[in-house]
Amino acid sequence: MIGLFLAFKETGMIISIRELLLVILCVLFARNTAMAFNRYADLEIDLRNPRTSGREMPRKIISKTAALAFIIINALLFMAAAGLLNILCFFLSPVALLVVMGYSFTKRFTALSHLFLGLGLALAPIGAYIAVTAHFALLPLLFSFSVVFWVAGFDIIYAMQDVAFDQSERLKSIPVLFGKKNALLLSILFHILSVGFLFIAGLIGPFGKLYWAGMLVYTALIIYQHILVSPKDLSRVNLAFFTLNGIASVIYACFVIADLCL
Repeated sequence: MIGLFLAFKETGMIISIRELLLVILCVLFARNTAMAFNRYADLEIDLRNPRTSGREMPRKIISKTAALAFIIINALLFMAAAGLLNILCFFLSPVALLVVMGYSFTKRFTALSHLFLGLGLALAPIGAYIAVTAHFALLPLLFSFSVVFWVAGFDIIYAMQDVAFDQSERLKSIPVLFGKKNALLLSILFHILSVGFLFIAGLIGPFGKLYWAGMLVYTALIIYQHILVSPKDLSRVNLAFFTLNGIASVIYACFVIADLCL
């Protein structure tokens, strides 16, 4: 949404309901494809992991055939919605799908899987910007870089729950490679980088006081997230991972969009 409204601001265009809805549909279909493919690709792993064995596919509530059909339908709908935006979005849509689906295999061969996940989500700001402008630009790329490290930082925290299982399955992650304590330090570094890219974006972008207020709230919630989690106490990972990240991103987006519009 920040990428989209930034594009409207920089082009001087009136906010287009059509483009807004198409971008939302692209997000929906891409996320459906990525999440379903992750469950499809990881089915055998999820069956053996006590934390994930209760998911729908391991319990055979959803069959592999149904999941595959869901993946294909949503991938095609994503490409169709991208094509309705502009021709560049259409030609880039298979690349986006390869990134968001390819993440599911990365933990089998690299501990940098967290950054691949971040890259998948980081396509959103620049993708929405291209949806309006049909070209690349530095400012939305700064938001994308921020997303890479924001996502990678909290995914490291989430992966700390599965260290013993990942070691037994020879799966790769930063907590497995460096241990929980060092992984948490690296997560903090990634979140510092995330905030840093937003700071640079604030300096060079067309932003005012609302932007900086939103960034202050975002930074405070990221800091609080790290206060909640320690290598010896992972009981509040879901609060940090799901709740605080959702709140931080939505509040920040509201402030930035308000700044752009007002």
